[in-house]
Amino acid sequence: MIRTLRLLFEQHVTKFVDEPESQHSLELAGAALLMEISRADHDIAPVERDAIDSAIKQVFNLADDEIEDIVSAAERAVDTAVSLFDFTAVINQRFSPDQKLKLLEMLWAVAYADSRLDHYEEYYVRKIADLLYLSHGDFIRTKHKMMPG
Repeated sequence: MIRTLRLLFEQHVTKFVDEPESQHSLELAGAALLMEISRADHDIAPVERDAIDSAIKQVFNLADDEIEDIVSAAERAVDTAVSLFDFTAVINQRFSPDQKLKLLEMLWAVAYADSRLDHYEEYYVRKIADLLYLSHGDFIRTKHKMMPG
């Protein structure tokens, strides 16, 4: 089982990490992280999917058909990924600190999309923030900034 998962991972995900300049690798990595947040509470609400699409469109300026392709690829990548590091490595290589903060805001937007914050969603946002080398202060500030209400 582990060997099969590793093989799937190597076939579908590492090409995006190993070839950071490949077309849409950054978009795929960002979409995969957003997808992880939506899956954290084991209930992907349609509003969360809409928030993912909106975030990708806002951050990466893609057309609707490109967004659909990226999100589908991200779902497959998340299904086969071994860790979040594989996605955050691409982002750490190519995003500025300000872009990372914008992505953190989008992660919170997805977490809050269904009007409730599950503790697993918060855990994953924190874990991703750590992997992106963002401070605890950045984590808290963006959490409060994106909080509905």
